[in-house]
Amino acid sequence: MNLSRVALLGLFLFAGPLFADDAATPSPIVFIYDSSGSMWGQIDGTAKVEIAREVMADTVAALPPGQPVGLVAYGHRSEGDCEDVETLLADAETAAITPALQAIRPLGKTPLAWSATQVIEQLRQEQRKATVILLTDGIESCGGNLCDVVRSARESGVDFVMHIVGFGLKPGETGPLECAAQAGGGAYHDAANAEELAAGMSEATAQTVDLEVNISVSATKNGEPLDAYIEAFAAGENQLIQNARSYHEDARFYLPPGVYDLKVNALENTDLKPIWLRGIEVREDQLSEHAVRFDAGTVRFNVVNNGEGWDSLVKLLDGEQIVAQTRTYGRARDMQVPPGVYRAQVQALAVSGLTTSFELAEIVVEAGEVTEVEHPFETGVAMIGVRMGDELVDAVVNIDDRAASRRVAGSRTYTTEGSNPRRFVLTPGEYTVKYTTLGAHQGHADQFDMTVSVGETFQRVIELTPQNE
Repeated sequence: MNLSRVALLGLFLFAGPLFADDAATPSPIVFIYDSSGSMWGQIDGTAKVEIAREVMADTVAALPPGQPVGLVAYGHRSEGDCEDVETLLADAETAAITPALQAIRPLGKTPLAWSATQVIEQLRQEQRKATVILLTDGIESCGGNLCDVVRSARESGVDFVMHIVGFGLKPGETGPLECAAQAGGGAYHDAANAEELAAGMSEATAQTVDLEVNISVSATKNGEPLDAYIEAFAAGENQLIQNARSYHEDARFYLPPGVYDLKVNALENTDLKPIWLRGIEVREDQLSEHAVRFDAGTVRFNVVNNGEGWDSLVKLLDGEQIVAQTRTYGRARDMQVPPGVYRAQVQALAVSGLTTSFELAEIVVEAGEVTEVEHPFETGVAMIGVRMGDELVDAVVNIDDRAASRRVAGSRTYTTEGSNPRRFVLTPGEYTVKYTTLGAHQGHADQFDMTVSVGETFQRVIELTPQNE
């Protein structure tokens, strides 16, 4: 640590206690508040700083009477200072939060690890416990490692719970924050708008360090830890009482004594259906532990057309129930499902004809194994255009299957080279093409037969002549 950090930490530690020493009061909730310059960014037309102020004020106003709070802000005084962390409120009443937030003007960087260190060291010095809630709209920008800071502090005996609420983060940015929340014995809440921010802050303030843990839920998939989302409902009812997330470990939380139904949802891009634990009795002074197994196998589905990857819709069914579905977008796609025997429905996209969908039966899935399924389609191409001399002619083109006397495709040629001739991808067969002209050359109508063969292109440009008008 350099001298400036030592001096700053010394001022922080000896400026007076951050928390009251009255054993009768609840442990404090300390908010670490993002005041970096990026908070001026907008969500739904409103600056994030304005949304955060309002949500934070509402959240604190809803806390129980007598709940002490602290407020630590970073990035609000210096644009480029990674040590710009300030304690704005220490052991304050909830009414003090709103004016303190109104005075903050976002400006600088995002020193997440350094701001957490300030709060943790104060707890260590005073030998107090607290709930720490970090609100941030971005990831660490000062080279620190928040997860390591939090993990090291907890392992050394500092008594705190840290929850993190990410506000408007980009996909792929949440990993370090999830790690830190897990290391802090808390939860990470991702918020994309004001409503989700309010929900995340409310959940975070409900899970304080003072709550005794009386339920633990873990999940595995094929023997490996699985990230799961747990919802607790009053037994036999739809009323959600509490939720938690396992982050590959145990989801440990508190429920008032009673009987509950737990819904355990597998995360990590899986098609596995939730597992219900019903009639779980929870007591005040006894830990209720539950391990949920999501055994799963993988169906790797590949749809090809004339030997090349093709865009298709695939549904995997158990009886009449759809257990997984995907769109291939021209490449192999995985679907994770419990072991069993399934059937699949395949619908080729951008293909017309009588045989564009198929059903496959007896797809056997075993736990931990990959079942590869490839379905081939075969098609040909018809290119139908209409011209008069050098001029492209707009026309409606319909294609009927001759054997079935049924229309299978239709479109317009318009008057641009990208659509005239119009391209039709068709299953092999015998067809009748009917056209009717529109626009300046309307009134022409005729039909002809064509044969579409696998991998081949049938092309016909209909030439109109002025004397036909």
